[in-house]
Amino acid sequence: MGTRYLSYTAGMAHPIPEVDDTTSELCEQARLALIRDVLERVGDKWSVVVICQLGDTTRRFNELRRMSEPITQRMLSATLRGLERDGLVTRTVHDTKPPRVDYALTARGLSLLGILRSLGGWAEDNCAGILESRTEFDAR
Repeated sequence: MGTRYLSYTAGMAHPIPEVDDTTSELCEQARLALIRDVLERVGDKWSVVVICQLGDTTRRFNELRRMSEPITQRMLSATLRGLERDGLVTRTVHDTKPPRVDYALTARGLSLLGILRSLGGWAEDNCAGILESRTEFDAR
């Protein structure tokens, strides 16, 4: 097969890379890595806590910190940055003295909140059975 060309820019053609099995495999690996990364983010201890604390309202940093104790200021900052980077949280800076910063869930974050609430309900509904299973397992 010959090389195909996409377009001309300043008299130069840009080749379109051939898609072969290796390229497809690399794309699939990248997709799976992204999925693992997203699940790591939304499944980590503090992200779940922060998402649940934000709920369907806006909160200020120190309010979130008090509600999420024993989280450290540094960990809360890192968690909020990660959630903002993934489009789950918005950060709004108000031009006041002193500056006011509010955090809120985006539509994507709200959709995840529903899932986390369902998961929490499942955990609550199954807590007794899980403890029983652990006791039986540990007795072996």
